[in-house]
Amino acid sequence: MYHFLVAESETADERDARRRHAGRSSGESYAATLEQMHPGVAITRIAPADGAAEVPSADRIARYDAVFVTGSPLHIYDDTPEVQRQLAFMRAVFASGTPAFGSCAGLQLAVAAAGGRVRKMPERIEAGIARRITATADGRHHPLLAGRAPAWDAPAIHGDEVEELPVGGLLLASNAVTRVQAAEIRHDGGVFWGVQYHPELSPGEIAVALRRQADDLIEAGLARDEAGVECRAALLDALHDAPDDRAVLWALGLDRQFANEDTRRLEISNFIATLVAPRRRAA
Repeated sequence: MYHFLVAESETADERDARRRHAGRSSGESYAATLEQMHPGVAITRIAPADGAAEVPSADRIARYDAVFVTGSPLHIYDDTPEVQRQLAFMRAVFASGTPAFGSCAGLQLAVAAAGGRVRKMPERIEAGIARRITATADGRHHPLLAGRAPAWDAPAIHGDEVEELPVGGLLLASNAVTRVQAAEIRHDGGVFWGVQYHPELSPGEIAVALRRQADDLIEAGLARDEAGVECRAALLDALHDAPDDRAVLWALGLDRQFANEDTRRLEISNFIATLVAPRRRAA
């Protein structure tokens, strides 16, 4: 049985706010996804951003089969105690040699911890669906993206992005909005695979995120008003409830790969099959 460490990138206040809107924190969402994918898995959740939290040592992290780092509203480029604690945690993850995977801010955290740069996206955000993601030359044969179509869409919501990968970083996928959509980072003896999008989130959870950030979407020009945001969120809710509804797929401009749960989670499955399972068998 696997034992996974899930690191919440949110602060305590952010976790509480997400629970009020979505019913659970980002870490709880990640844990639920992993439990569905691998029934019986043991999961430990920690919150490195919290002031009272003890950042586990590399030796302690090495006891886990894998580390998963969640998304977060935190801005990795802000020099705050919360961000510094998370960077210290991520450096310990690399030093432990434990394979790690992260989504959205999880990718950004690994980039910054390894010496890369993260920035606020200039005059844009990517929200709801990341469109037409394509693998780079390095990504076409990389196991993280095994099984992906030549172009694919994915759940996404972010206003920050990776500006520059660190030394040892490999760009695996991009789209017209965000250059770094998937990457591999090797640093200090560790390996991290990450994506800017959210393979762990369902369409319904993305709908909740859109409603929570309606003001930001309107300010960014993605919607004219709250009614416009609600229209898109309602379609994602409908897709969540009926993944094979052709009318909903047509209205969102999607194919079934986005709605299909196994396909949506493909990067997580590939990470576990490629980096985690062989390590567990060798232990």
